[in-house]
Amino acid sequence: MTTMRAIRQEVLGGPEVLQEVEVDRPTPGFSQILVRVHAAGLNPTDWKHRAHRIFLGPPPFTLGWDASGVVEATGFGVTLFDPGDEVFGMLPYPYGVGSHSEYVVAPTRAFAFKPANIDHVQAGALPLAGLTAWQALNDTAHLEAGQRVLIHAAAGGVGHLAVQIAKARGAYVIGTASAANHDLVRGLGADEMIDYHSTDFAAAVSDVDVVLETVGGDYPARSLSTLREGGMLVSLLPFAPEVGTEAARNGGRAKVMLVEADHAGMTAIADLVTEGKLRPVIAAAFPMTDAAKAHERGDTGHVAGKLVLTMR
Repeated sequence: MTTMRAIRQEVLGGPEVLQEVEVDRPTPGFSQILVRVHAAGLNPTDWKHRAHRIFLGPPPFTLGWDASGVVEATGFGVTLFDPGDEVFGMLPYPYGVGSHSEYVVAPTRAFAFKPANIDHVQAGALPLAGLTAWQALNDTAHLEAGQRVLIHAAAGGVGHLAVQIAKARGAYVIGTASAANHDLVRGLGADEMIDYHSTDFAAAVSDVDVVLETVGGDYPARSLSTLREGGMLVSLLPFAPEVGTEAARNGGRAKVMLVEADHAGMTAIADLVTEGKLRPVIAAAFPMTDAAKAHERGDTGHVAGKLVLTMR
């Protein structure tokens, strides 16, 4: 087989620009693996790039950074995996894009072995959002047992995984979410929930060690008042320079983080899954042919958990 199906777009726009096409199947190069994709998660960055291309060059392009599947072939020098191994991982963000297809080529160390206790749909939901949460809380904030962490949009793709990772590290977890999602997030381990529709979190929460900010707008600035002296704000979206200045004035720190492909991080996530400490909530799984419908759902901005495309 020399071709494969992929979801491609020729222009920027709404979900209707996504088309299923036949393209050449890639070949793995040095230190690369070819993965036959079974499932691939969708993330807000997918619909943002579809409409505005953010980091990418102009279309045509195939979106998708998450992948769970089976190693089909290995390039020269690969020792970690063999054909037939089940793997999951995140293509190097942002320029390694292209997992919304039947096959994808990526650096070997962007992947880890898929945990045996979850299926490909669950595994495909984890990489980008899971790595984001892991790198924010572990690598950036160095969250420790007994610390207090505030996680915004705690029912979202990153948020609901961050809640579980924080609990696995022994933290006290406070989440913001709509009241309809409080039971879901508490079931994942949150100790305290704030309904952002009815309660001002900036007035209700205090003395936290770490804030994971995923919303944007005025949330970074408002979140500073919840931090204890020396606390840290980790944002996934850019914020005004004054936020960093104000955080430093109070003895704290504020950083913007962009997720990176990470074999060690993926392995840590796999370990948490195997130990029963981390599980993705699947909001919906769509066949590859319904990619546009999946994007329509994502465009609503009200998805609890993760959306996934299935390729097989």
